[in-house]
Amino acid sequence: MIISASRRTDIPALYAPWFMERIREGYCLVPNPYNRKQVSRVSLAPAEVEIIVFWTRNPRPLLSRLTELDQRGYRYYFQFTLTGYPASLEPHLPPAADLLASFLALSRQVGPQRVLWRYDPILLSDLTDAGYHLRRFRELAEALSGATQRVTISLFDPYPQALRRLRGAGVRARETQRIDAELADLLRGLSATAGEQGMEIVSCAEPRDLSPYGIPPGKCVDDAYIARVFGLQVPAAKDPHQRPACGCVASKDIGMYDTCAHGCLYCYASAGRLPAGAYHDPLGPALLAWPTTG
Repeated sequence: MIISASRRTDIPALYAPWFMERIREGYCLVPNPYNRKQVSRVSLAPAEVEIIVFWTRNPRPLLSRLTELDQRGYRYYFQFTLTGYPASLEPHLPPAADLLASFLALSRQVGPQRVLWRYDPILLSDLTDAGYHLRRFRELAEALSGATQRVTISLFDPYPQALRRLRGAGVRARETQRIDAELADLLRGLSATAGEQGMEIVSCAEPRDLSPYGIPPGKCVDDAYIARVFGLQVPAAKDPHQRPACGCVASKDIGMYDTCAHGCLYCYASAGRLPAGAYHDPLGPALLAWPTTG
């Protein structure tokens, strides 16, 4: 079993103590995202967990705990999102320079093959036009050269709640459903920069084929990458619970939506507040709990 920690929230940044408590207990509880009364018990025993895929924007709170994971025999790698967008778009993240330092520290600790960079989503807006992305991506790629082997990109998907947040902040998002000449030039530029810095570049869950611009489709939970880095064979079948354009193999996500405090305006996974009545107990079996009655 592959554990995803987590597409739904940033467990390393926000819930590292809870995660480690669940590792020590050997299990966690995960409510169905659409019906919290349906709860699954997920084993976290080392013998049953083939690999953990961490998704994070700030792994710093987990760094000191990785030695314990190693000692307990867990394999893992990180999907690290680093965009360096203006603070108005990512209001509750640490400064980009601090996140870059955390990326480099993590890479030194676990090795560049186990820290994969995500520059996503690519939001084209009046704050972040194509020229902005070309410059910012190059700055980050040069800083991360040698610290990672792969970069994953995706284009902003216009989810209604994300568009509402952007409009509320006075940010006009540009439509990217059609690849025009400007967007094509941007994609080619990102591909060229990644290659110059020795990075493979792939796309994430893109319904549009970006291969003509030098960006083939990728998998974030990637059986071939896991085999290459860890010498571990996992089932190669596509995860049926992910979007049609997602190529990831099956994993069990242990996070919950609406539990991320980063406040990124373009995010699809969080409304920016906990569900009504919910609270987080670092010693609890599930990421969120609700008061019991009666």
